[in-house]
Amino acid sequence: MHRVKQVKAMNNYLLLLKFDTNEVKIFNCFELFSDPLFSQIKNIEYFKTVRVDDMGFVCWDDATDIDPFQLYENSEPVTNFTFAS
Repeated sequence: MHRVKQVKAMNNYLLLLKFDTNEVKIFNCFELFSDPLFSQIKNIEYFKTVRVDDMGFVCWDDATDIDPFQLYENSEPVTNFTFAS
């Protein structure tokens, strides 16, 4: 299973993700908005509090999380981007 190593929230509800494979991908969170479990992330300020937990899951403080497999399979590759150290 792929794990997320880094995440960056973008202003347009996109997540920029770096996986343990060193691949960088973009995930569009709009597809999650119809699920009541993700209602909190509609608030852009809350959305930007995203982080990666010890298991490589993308999560927010209210225990909302996204499985890394779902993120990996449903995201688009990004080229020419480097995460700041």
